[in-house]
Amino acid sequence: MTGQRDRWAELTGGQAGEEYAQRFARLAESGHDIHGEASFCAALLKPAARVLDAGCGTGRIAIRLAELGHHCTGVDVDSSMLAVARREAPAQDWLLGDLARLDALGLDPGFDLVLAAGNVIPLLAPGTGETVVGHLAAALRPGGLLVTGMGLDAAHLPLDEAPVTITEFDQWCARAGLTLRQRHATWSGDTYDDGGYAVSVHTRPAA
Repeated sequence: MTGQRDRWAELTGGQAGEEYAQRFARLAESGHDIHGEASFCAALLKPAARVLDAGCGTGRIAIRLAELGHHCTGVDVDSSMLAVARREAPAQDWLLGDLARLDALGLDPGFDLVLAAGNVIPLLAPGTGETVVGHLAAALRPGGLLVTGMGLDAAHLPLDEAPVTITEFDQWCARAGLTLRQRHATWSGDTYDDGGYAVSVHTRPAA
């Protein structure tokens, strides 16, 4: 184990699954598009791609990508979130695990896309970010994509300050053998302007 709780657990006590699911249900009922991340990822994928949703939460994105024909595996450290995912899509693969020890889960590598949305990277346990990025990169096939979305300031995070800068994150990716392919300000693809939120696509070079 890492010896430290992740920031998400410190914020929620690991009991946020039902509340989180209800929040997005209310958004959907009010007419909001809750599938922006899935649509963004689907546009990058060929049919029937293998996707790892790292920090999958209640499974909202992985379930939608599976509906679009992709093969999705979700991993999360929060059992209350996974309980919702398993209830909503019992036939999908949902694994309880710490992303800092992703290598211990016995996953077959070679994913076409690994996703870490929902501020997964900033909410990791302190000191584990580079290790996690290394594991996520190792799970990709050559030419595979790491897609991340993260807040970079307090306005876009449930924290008083951002624990990682975009420069630090890019350095972690570079040391893991990844290259930045594109960066946006939103999941809708708006141009990144050095603002408080970044959607990044890094690629593992083809063999």
